[in-house]
Amino acid sequence: MPEIGIGLVGGGYMGKAHAVAYAAVGAVFQTRLRPRLEMIAASSPASSERYRAAYGFARAAANWQDLVADPGVEAVVIASPQKTHRAIAEAAFALGKPVFCEKPLGASIADAEAMVTAAETGGAVHMIGFNYVRTPATQFARQLISEGAIGKVTWFRGEHTEDFYADPQLPASWRTDGEANGTMGDLAPHLINAALALMGPIESVMAEIETVHESRGGVPVTNDDQAQMLCRFTDGTRGHLYFSRIATGRKMGYIYEITGTRGAIRFNQEDQNALWLYKAEGPEAERGFRQILTGPAHPDYLAFCQGPGHGTGYQDQIIIEARDFLEAIADGTPHWPTFRDGLAVARVVDAARRSHDQGRWTPVAAS
Repeated sequence: MPEIGIGLVGGGYMGKAHAVAYAAVGAVFQTRLRPRLEMIAASSPASSERYRAAYGFARAAANWQDLVADPGVEAVVIASPQKTHRAIAEAAFALGKPVFCEKPLGASIADAEAMVTAAETGGAVHMIGFNYVRTPATQFARQLISEGAIGKVTWFRGEHTEDFYADPQLPASWRTDGEANGTMGDLAPHLINAALALMGPIESVMAEIETVHESRGGVPVTNDDQAQMLCRFTDGTRGHLYFSRIATGRKMGYIYEITGTRGAIRFNQEDQNALWLYKAEGPEAERGFRQILTGPAHPDYLAFCQGPGHGTGYQDQIIIEARDFLEAIADGTPHWPTFRDGLAVARVVDAARRSHDQGRWTPVAAS
């Protein structure tokens, strides 16, 4: 079984998730390429060594530049802050190395556009990390919609709501500094990606973006707490999206409701192993939403568990991403979602910001 040396940049929350995923993915999915945890780089040599020992990498790098240039690193996974994404990806592509990059694609729309150009010009395999859309339930929802199970879709409502900054007494941190770290840079990309995956391209938006708690501990907050936007999809369907990091009581509110002419779908990530489906059929007295518990009949479930209703979890989403990246490398062809899909999300965010500033409907640039 051929191996591939994985280099991971970033050892924090997402770095650990990717390290665990690449340690497990070969056994879970019997991938054609078996990942080897070759090298890890973090913010300092000491941090790199600490993460190397914790996660089982063979070597620690002094910095990301050494990691990317090392011949033992054959594919690069970027799980570092957004402001570093562009430079790391461009350096890896210059050497022809495949890149998996966590969302958002870059710290700005200019970064995202440059990263797509570098990826497509160099021809290397590239993917962006939108893990939530990979749950078996959401994959099944995409399947139902594409098959016409709920008829013609007439409405989409989605939200990504959490409460990690609901308490106004919490101190300022890196999360409250800089546009890329606000709700529009952190939570919104996940739900926008879901809307694009389930519904198709967004044509235009009308957005409001708000900083509710303008200072924390006397330190000014320089990004947004919550936002909402009306949207028009290119097929004519209308929708509404809401994002918040101050939604008291909501822990993982990645939620969507999709209404069609012959049925409807509901999903809530806080119960990620259940999809609610309504079909307008049968006697009226017997109609209603029914809960579908995910199981081996649903996409990517069986590799983790043979028992229906037993469920998959957050880490399993990252393992599915790792499988897709390794399969893309084995095929020599980028798999969805590519950097261009990440750019599509960035362009919706950019249009929302312009809409807020101008107070009007704003078109989304074509990707």
